[in-house]
Amino acid sequence: MASEASPVIWTAVPPKRGAVAFASLFAIESFARAVVATVVSVQAHDLLLTSQKVSVLFTCVSSAVLISTLTLPLLFRYVPRRWVYTAGVVGLILASLAFATHTLSGQVGGMYLRNVGAATLNIALALYILDHIRKADLVRSEPMRLAFSTLSWTVGPFLGIWLYENYGPWAPQLLCIATCCLVILFFWYLRLNDHPVIKAARSTPQSPLANVGRFVSQPRLRLAWLIAFGRSCFWTTFFVYGSLLMIEGNLGKEASGVLISLSQLALCTAYLFGKVSERIGVRKVIVWAYLVAAAAVIAAGCAGTDAPIWAAVFLLIGAVANSGLDGVGGIPYLRAVRAHERPQMTGVYRSYIDLSDLLPSLTYSFVLLVFPLGAVFVILGVWLAIVGYVAWRYLPRSM
Repeated sequence: MASEASPVIWTAVPPKRGAVAFASLFAIESFARAVVATVVSVQAHDLLLTSQKVSVLFTCVSSAVLISTLTLPLLFRYVPRRWVYTAGVVGLILASLAFATHTLSGQVGGMYLRNVGAATLNIALALYILDHIRKADLVRSEPMRLAFSTLSWTVGPFLGIWLYENYGPWAPQLLCIATCCLVILFFWYLRLNDHPVIKAARSTPQSPLANVGRFVSQPRLRLAWLIAFGRSCFWTTFFVYGSLLMIEGNLGKEASGVLISLSQLALCTAYLFGKVSERIGVRKVIVWAYLVAAAAVIAAGCAGTDAPIWAAVFLLIGAVANSGLDGVGGIPYLRAVRAHERPQMTGVYRSYIDLSDLLPSLTYSFVLLVFPLGAVFVILGVWLAIVGYVAWRYLPRSM
């Protein structure tokens, strides 16, 4: 498959298909997702009225998405990658149409389509990056990709909730659809699948369960998955429950958009974290980022809805630390995965996003039956500290 490209591709591919091209494509795609990121949880709260019911909704949708994600490698085997990527963008468009109905069924369908579409795009882009970027250059290219998306994630969440509040459910969704069309145009302009080295796989197809078993049997992949899962738990909790904390702390819906947008300013530090990791190593950056994020979210949980402004400040500190994980946290996987297993293993690896939607929301559904909203962040902080310890204990010191 494309993932088995030889080093010739690094010298044969035109410069416009290098790190800057992937970073630009990711930035446009990010804006399409960012503009409805806050709207998803706020609209769910408007429809269901309580944080606990919102948590149950996210749990149910995430369960369905996880099953779909594990079958995606089969799609990559039988369908050309360029069409799979395009289908992912179409999924985002259909999700926006569902969200715009402002009904519970539309909310459920929109959340499912949005997450599956995002999963498809994430896997396809990761495979393209593995084809075109040397492993030694990932410590520079990955932070660059995150830095390029800073503007998208800074402007998008607030703009989306502002449009939702002032012009209704259709407004942010129309902007998302327009951006998705731009993603398709730019992607096809790059013609990433036109290179002669990129060919369909001829390996024997494996079932999703066989892929999971193969993934779990490799300690380096297990560790890489845990590191990615931890950082994703932060963001899923931040986006959903940070927004709800602003609403239930009586700061208003637009405050939730401001919080999310401000947190994404931290993405511009991803490139800085990449530079730091070149000097002191990826391992140290990952461990310290986890420890700082853990302390910050525990403090936010203690502040809770009684002191929502202080809670927001601590959450933003955690967001800065987590941006370091966004910048270099994926490198352990990208360095560990074997070339001939990239499509299958990337499909399994990508499950960290779906499980970070599912397991925290499932846990919080029960926690919120007894404890206030702030308890969510205390639990998250303890979990981040555990993952930070595991990373310190098992990541190679040479990394």
